[in-house]
Amino acid sequence: MKFVLAPDSFKESMTAKEVCQAMEKGIKKVLPDTNIISVPMADGGEGTMDSLVDATNGKKYAVKVTGPLGKQVTAHYGILGDQKTAIIEMAEASGLSYVPKENRTPETIKKTTTFGTGELINAALEHNVSRIIIGLGGSSTNDGGSGMAQAIGVKFLDHDDHEITQKLGGGDLKQITRVDTRGINPKIKNTEFLLASDVTNPLTGSNGASYVFGPQKGADQATVKELNENLAHYATIIGKNIAKIPGSGAAGGLGAGLLAFTHAKIHPGVKLVANEVHLAEKIKDADYVFTGEGGTDFQTQFGKTPYGVAQIAKKYDVPVISLAGYIDEGFDQLYDKGFTAIFGILAKAENIDQALKDGPQNVERTTENIVRLIVKK
Repeated sequence: MKFVLAPDSFKESMTAKEVCQAMEKGIKKVLPDTNIISVPMADGGEGTMDSLVDATNGKKYAVKVTGPLGKQVTAHYGILGDQKTAIIEMAEASGLSYVPKENRTPETIKKTTTFGTGELINAALEHNVSRIIIGLGGSSTNDGGSGMAQAIGVKFLDHDDHEITQKLGGGDLKQITRVDTRGINPKIKNTEFLLASDVTNPLTGSNGASYVFGPQKGADQATVKELNENLAHYATIIGKNIAKIPGSGAAGGLGAGLLAFTHAKIHPGVKLVANEVHLAEKIKDADYVFTGEGGTDFQTQFGKTPYGVAQIAKKYDVPVISLAGYIDEGFDQLYDKGFTAIFGILAKAENIDQALKDGPQNVERTTENIVRLIVKK
């Protein structure tokens, strides 16, 4: 038999690679000599860098960059096994995790900057890559990618035609009257940017970055209105009809900044990852596919990793078995969308901390039991 293991991470419990390892242990308890191919997966959000680095035998690098509040933080980027592709999660440099809940205020969201994400791009370009994949999830920012743009060499000028030297946040965009791109990192020109995101929101308007995502980052109603107006002004200065492009509102408008100042295109996250790891090629002659995620419910069908895996397997009529830390409302809707069976992994009722700690053995045990049923059949 051939088993393909293509799970997402189980948040706060296991990386996707660790889930694969636990699944493999469970299978080998029953079929010690069977063919197992592990493909750690992700959907463009947290864990995408680790999954792609692990799946391609790449390497991670650490670098000091500017965090969203202006303080130095240690962030990571990856170089994939082909040595031509870099992977960056913007949350590594500019994520909401750097802003404590008590600090998520209207004044803070006006200041948060994507400058550190731009610094990660510069660091990755030093490896002479030809492609950079950027995961756009988990941002703390609403700056339209202006901070990122400053870091890669774009100059923004004010009413007096002086360069704005402070690191721009969403509250500063109204100062901009002109953009100078002559100093942009020359390596940008020959680099393809692939933006991993399932967000289709435009930059501005009632469905834009400020109105939809601003409140969870600390914006009140008045601040949301101000930030939206600032992004609209910023979009006018940049041009290229950037404000209305689907996905330009991703990561507080970082999508817009990347679309404006790099050769970037937005791709659904799980499809992008699947293409990079050649998942379809590995699945097409498999007997079974195992996938999984921390929690499965009706939302899994909206671009989550197991759904993307199931859609590929469905094309080749390969059974898909999905494991989850918990199963919630509407999960049965997935049975019509390529899933053969869905299993919760918990052995008993226990507190969340213990359940997270027990993740590997729970996955191993559940996988073993499923394979025993397969073999018996």
